[in-house]
Amino acid sequence: MRTFLSEDFLLQTETAKRLYFDYAKDMPVIDYHNHLPPDEIAADRKFSSLTEAWLKGDHYKWRAMRANGVHEDLITGAAGDWEKFKAWAETVPYTMRNPLYHWTHMELRNPFGITEILNGDNAKKIYDACNAQLPQLSTKALLQHFKVDALCTTDDPCDSLEHHTAVREQGFATKVLPTFRPDKAMGVEDPAAFKAYLQQLGAAADIDINSYAALLEALKKRHDYFHARGGRLSDHGLSFFMQEDFTESALEEAFKTLMAGRQLDAKATAMFKSGTLHFICTWNHEKGWAQQFHAGALRNNNSRLLQRIGADAGVDSIGDWPMAEAMSRFFDGLDKQGKLAKTIVYNLNPAHNEVYATMMGNFQDGSVAGKMQFGSGWWFLDQKDGMEKQMNALSNMGLLSRFVGMLTDSRSFLSYSRHEYFRRILCNLIGHDVENGELPADEKWLGKMVQDIAYNNAKAYFNF
Repeated sequence: MRTFLSEDFLLQTETAKRLYFDYAKDMPVIDYHNHLPPDEIAADRKFSSLTEAWLKGDHYKWRAMRANGVHEDLITGAAGDWEKFKAWAETVPYTMRNPLYHWTHMELRNPFGITEILNGDNAKKIYDACNAQLPQLSTKALLQHFKVDALCTTDDPCDSLEHHTAVREQGFATKVLPTFRPDKAMGVEDPAAFKAYLQQLGAAADIDINSYAALLEALKKRHDYFHARGGRLSDHGLSFFMQEDFTESALEEAFKTLMAGRQLDAKATAMFKSGTLHFICTWNHEKGWAQQFHAGALRNNNSRLLQRIGADAGVDSIGDWPMAEAMSRFFDGLDKQGKLAKTIVYNLNPAHNEVYATMMGNFQDGSVAGKMQFGSGWWFLDQKDGMEKQMNALSNMGLLSRFVGMLTDSRSFLSYSRHEYFRRILCNLIGHDVENGELPADEKWLGKMVQDIAYNNAKAYFNF
């Protein structure tokens, strides 16, 4: 019987152990998509409690606590930090076989050195022990501890990026770069909210957005602004891919309808979104950026918690929309113009893994190794089973060796243990194939392959 979370955790063969410890373990990290707050990096924030560092904003943990019968006051409500942590600690034993059980104990072990199994009985001792270390574990100290070479935050086009500039001027070793996330510029379902957003965007770009052409001008100006401050990525959250034929005159008419406070019908909505996204993607190509598409989330299902807490309350789930045809048309429209940038697409519905993996293969063009990427297991799929299925689909339909690897997609500075988790799973997959006679025991080549997936491929792909 193996010991839980031993040195060989998730490494089931001798080959897997050698690949991990000799090649993957000590590689730096490029975290090319996360939701870390750049102001906290610029200020080198120190956390006042483990609850503040670990539970605040973590909707994964919130969902588990609700499922365990914990009252909302102890999750997102007015309860104190210790009371919230105690409620989480009492929940942890009930999370067995949920990835949270692994992540929780990996994050206690690294960086805190806590090897005990967390529960309600030892919660206070562990809480106090971690709190005592927090003064030495500022945001910058944590990033350096986890060997983060570069990270990309997720930023609205209106953002001043002042905190990214401050970090760069401070000479911090970790590159902290912005990512252009223009979802609100396509959020036309609510005309009033859309108009309010255009006021913010116009102010940021110093443009009166009184036409669709002016909207594009404002977005392009902000895109240029991001590029000048190190931005090399855009990111787009889509329920599903859309591709409707558009003309500039039709887009202007849709814009007028929205400015009159009237909703667009379904076809006009799809046209507006796909047209605007098309233009942004052409700019990505012109600047040599990469672009990311996170598709398939059915968001904000619980209106009661949405009203109480707001978005990202932990009430999102996997959607089941058709994806393939519109995705194909969208990428083909860019490819025909010679405007298809390096692209990463993340799937949330595991039933679509092979759909996404084969779609990426359609638009490889030989210009960049792995130009079109089937992205790492995301959100509900960023656990052992989901990662294995994503890598198996990619292996079967494409080139795992050209994969740009893992990202945190997290709001927590403690979540970098997920890169360790991913690397162990990757080495175990390959090690199993070697010892099963399905791959040659060429550890020099396989070691290079896992190092490439862990770090080198991303470094070459993004060229930060």
